[in-house]
Amino acid sequence: MIAPFNDFGLTEQQKLIRENVLGLVRRVLPDDKIRALDAAGEFPFEAFAALAEAGWMGLPYAAEHGGMGGSAKDLAVFVEAVAEHYSSLASAWLTTTIYAGKHIELFGTPEQRARFLPGVIAGRTRLALALSEPEAGSDAASIRTRAELRDGRYVVTGQKLYITCAHVAHHLVTVVKTDPGAGRRGISILIVDADAKGVTVRPMETLGRRTTRACEVFFDGVEVALDRRIGPENGAWRNLVRCLNLERLCLAAAGAGNLRHVLAYALDYAQGRKAFGRTITEYQAVSHKLADIRIMAETARLCAYRAAEMLDAGLEPDLETSIAKVVATDNDFRGADLGLQIMGGAGYTMAHDMQRMFRDSRVGTIGGGSNEIQRNIIARLIGA
Repeated sequence: MIAPFNDFGLTEQQKLIRENVLGLVRRVLPDDKIRALDAAGEFPFEAFAALAEAGWMGLPYAAEHGGMGGSAKDLAVFVEAVAEHYSSLASAWLTTTIYAGKHIELFGTPEQRARFLPGVIAGRTRLALALSEPEAGSDAASIRTRAELRDGRYVVTGQKLYITCAHVAHHLVTVVKTDPGAGRRGISILIVDADAKGVTVRPMETLGRRTTRACEVFFDGVEVALDRRIGPENGAWRNLVRCLNLERLCLAAAGAGNLRHVLAYALDYAQGRKAFGRTITEYQAVSHKLADIRIMAETARLCAYRAAEMLDAGLEPDLETSIAKVVATDNDFRGADLGLQIMGGAGYTMAHDMQRMFRDSRVGTIGGGSNEIQRNIIARLIGA
């Protein structure tokens, strides 16, 4: 039996967040349904709606915008709990509420907030952040998707790649170049209707996170009204960086959650598996792997929580969020690999969930700014 969750340092409210959300997602999204959704590559619509009905879509939004006014640490606790049950459901929630929705709340006009946030909080409106491109992944300043002013409207042309949940999004919060020669000083952000004329979305086949599909998105002369621009023209870079900081925190929390599931699953299997007449947990080669997974899960969580507390204190923990993202996602993948090794051939078969947790963990070190880019940021911030 896995050691109980250590809730030291959490408020009573945060303990309730964890308890309530875990109970909800386990009820509405049992393991057999996760397996079916993963095999079919289908979005978890029912669980997404249940989170909205319970009010969780409003957690990261201020009360004056109809939300719960949750803190960054509340957010970390929530994301970790959801990912502990199913990391792809955490990704589904984050794509709408954080990656795309926070741009509207933090930098949108009052009219934009009134138009889009009530639908997001109610679960009626799904969003996606369209940032990465074929030749501009971690190097966001090099995007080429162009938005030109013509007759009082923007006309968007270009391609986005690896856009999570674009296939189920109603609106795409799209990062564009409004001044192609200005680098990061020429970036703007537009809200583009996913069903607008000239928008084409193509889901991609990926190794993991199959229920929150990565997509190609094409913009062919898509017309966008001026009132769909978030923030100033050519002035979106700082806003983008601020939201990416929160994204890194959430990726760290999700990694910590998935790793806890890995530990529980591997330990349960090992305690019931015998080899040479002994339970395999009696062999140090196995027990040390389980200990290492627990160490990695705790380290990931502590890094995420510290970064969250610094955000809540009004600091700008660019260094700490990058560290948390690297530590948690590296640990998640390494820990899932150990979990699969503990289970041996059983872990490698589709009959067990370890292979899915292993597959789902792999994208963590790539997405949200690769861990190589995070190390670049860390090196720069420490003066290296």
